[in-house]
This record gives sequence, C-alpha cells and structure tokens, in this order.
Amino acid sequence: MSYSAGGRGGFGGSRGGRGGFGGGDRGGFGGGRGGSRGGFGGDRGGRGGARGGARGGARGGARGGRGGAAGGARGGAKVIIEPHRHAGVFIARGKEDLLVTKNLTPGESVYGEKRVSVDVPSTVADQPATKVEYRVWNPFRSKLAAGILGGIDDLFIAPGKKVLYLGAASGTSVSHVADVVGPEGIVYAVEFSHRPGRELISMAKKRPNVIPIIEDARHPQKYRMLISMVDVVFADVAQPDQARIIALNSHLFLKDQGGVVISIKANCIDSTIEAETVFAREVQKLREERIKPLEQLTLEPYERDHCIVVGRYMRSGN
Repeated sequence: MSYSAGGRGGFGGSRGGRGGFGGGDRGGFGGGRGGSRGGFGGDRGGRGGARGGARGGARGGARGGRGGAAGGARGGAKVIIEPHRHAGVFIARGKEDLLVTKNLTPGESVYGEKRVSVDVPSTVADQPATKVEYRVWNPFRSKLAAGILGGIDDLFIAPGKKVLYLGAASGTSVSHVADVVGPEGIVYAVEFSHRPGRELISMAKKRPNVIPIIEDARHPQKYRMLISMVDVVFADVAQPDQARIIALNSHLFLKDQGGVVISIKANCIDSTIEAETVFAREVQKLREERIKPLEQLTLEPYERDHCIVVGRYMRSGN
C-alpha cells in the first residue's frame, strides 16, 4: 500500500481524489473550521486526514466537514468570485477553483459545506464594503454540479425560474438550486422517503423559495394542487421507470418548450447490460414522450455509470 501522492485519485492524489491516506491537497488533521488551509494539514496533507482530499480530510477539507459551517473558507481579498456562464452559478478563484452559489441564508450551511465570504465595495461613497457569502457546490455530492463542471451547455435553471425537482432527498442539491433561482424563483422539491423528507422540510423552513412535497412522483395528480406550471423539470429518481415518471410530471406541469434535465443511473434501470445501452434506451423513451434530447453528458469522474440528459419538452409534439 503506497502513501505517496498520486494523480486525482489513487491513495491521496494531488487533488485528494475521493479518499486516500495522504490527506490530499486540502486534507488535514480535522479541518476543524473548514478553513482554506485544512486545519493542521495544509498543503502537505499534514497529520493524516484518513479519508483526505476532496471528501474532506478527517472531517474538514473540501466538504468543510462539520467545521465548514462554523468557519467557512474565509475568502476575503484572497478569493475572487467570477460569474459562471450559467446564470446564478459562480466560480471562486483562489488557491483552487471552486463551484459556488450565492447563499440565500448567509451565515448558515445546509449539509456542512464550506462557505466563502468576499467583500463587495459599496456603491455609495464613504460606506464600508459589504460581505457576500457563497456556498461551495461539491460535484461529488451533487449530480447537477458534476454536470455543470462537465460542461453542460444548457442548464435551463436560472434566476427567477420555477423548477420541479423530482428526487429531492434531504435537499443537498435542492438548496443550491434554490440559491441559483434566487428569491424570485421557486423550487418544488418532491421526495417520497419520509426520513430524508424531514431534513428537506427542515431546510425549506429557512428557504422560502423551496416548497417541499413528501409524495410519490409516480402519482403527480396527488400534488397537482400545489404546483403551478414550471420552466424546468430536474429528475434524480434512480428508478427503473424514471422515464415514465418524468413524462407524467412534464405533461402535467411543464411549459411548452420547457427544459428537462435528467440524471440517469444505469445500474438502477438494468444492471445486466452496458451503461451506454441503458442510456440510449432511456433517451428513446424520452423521445416517445415528446421530450427532444439536446445533449447527453457522462458524469465521470464524479459518478460511475451515470449520465445527464438535457432535453426540451415539445407539448405540441412537433
């Protein structure tokens, strides 16, 4: 077993991979405050961080562990925020580049993610600079973030949009989508399982633009009175009949020419055949439901045998 630094993965690669014994770039003994230096680890991986790297040292590092909520990345003048080509998404340029969203609830994290605060000069003379807080969007924990980093062309999710999110789980990605659409937008988050549903409701209490719906997405008529027409449907349901689930919800709630963004996990649909074959079959099912595929993108290296498919809903069938 080697303890030397590797590529991106291995046993403690230069970016920490998803594991490793070296602590990776951001590892550290605990990253207790989720700081940009990773606790006692610093750049050298320090005193351990048994899980290290992108998953966040022993408990700190890139995921911010439990310290991320308390300390944040303390960006200040060292971090420059640049807008991403997708509206509502930003890139934090610093020691390393991070995908971030503007925090709707400054001072609070949702799942222990790291936060970055930057000073924004006041437009009024003799007024002090104001702090704006951003939350790091980890592609290893969000398939949508993985798709953005993978170079997805059209996200459809933007400030002011109404989004129907199927398979919301505990609200990790939903919270970032809520940041992207902003206070003028709405995220209808549907989750069937009650345990993560409780966490979703807890998150939604602090984010008024998130409407949690604890219901089975296979039966959209049960929550039809709660949802208005939406601009985009995002689905991460990982079910064998997910194409049908998406179609049912699109027919009821999605505007004509609206966007459909789907995360497909090959093993959940058919584990006996090649992933590419599964993806091709799902795309064909979407075509039959008047969803015109625009692009397909693999989620490697963040997720194995996953892809994101982006399409446009053609209500008239043309």
